Amino acid sequence: MRVALPLAALAGVALLIGALALLRPAPEAAGRPAATHAAQKDAPRAPELDGAGAWINSEPLTLADLNSHGKVVLIDFWTYGCYNCQNTLPYVKQWWEKYKDQGLVIVGVHTPEFAAERVLGNVQDAVKQAGIEWPVVQDNDYTIWRAYRNNYWPRFYLVDRHGQIVYDHIGEGAYEETDRQIAAALAAAP
Repeated sequence: MRVALPLAALAGVALLIGALALLRPAPEAAGRPAATHAAQKDAPRAPELDGAGAWINSEPLTLADLNSHGKVVLIDFWTYGCYNCQNTLPYVKQWWEKYKDQGLVIVGVHTPEFAAERVLGNVQDAVKQAGIEWPVVQDNDYTIWRAYRNNYWPRFYLVDRHGQIVYDHIGEGAYEETDRQIAAALAAAP
């Protein structure tokens, strides 16, 4: 009887964990295109970049203005204290160097996780130390974060010239796929 009780308790816990896993919403398809470039009309419209705080390396930008100038936009949700965000930075720098003259604009949306990451001077220092040259907007109140219904650091949204999200990737990895998606969005007819 002493043995049966702990085994029964373990079995009950295992069943409970399994049931909770089934009830949890399915994770988003990280790294999968939100739509193909051929089916742009079906892709979700990207929310604007307004309502947040200070801009670093740029005057305030809007997707409408960027799209009217034929730009493709890679939105990078990050925070300087995030280890995973730091790991993606070399790839984001490569995309910036490779595609900035072809019509890609990267917008870093710095959404803080910790109190120190809310301080503009700290973010400015982190941007400078990391060698980030693209525009960064400080999203302390999670305004842009909520507009995109985001829940992750880092997360990339690729917005085509029509203002539609054509690719979405959560976390690290899929760097070659992200590069291919950027190239395809830039090659698509305006």
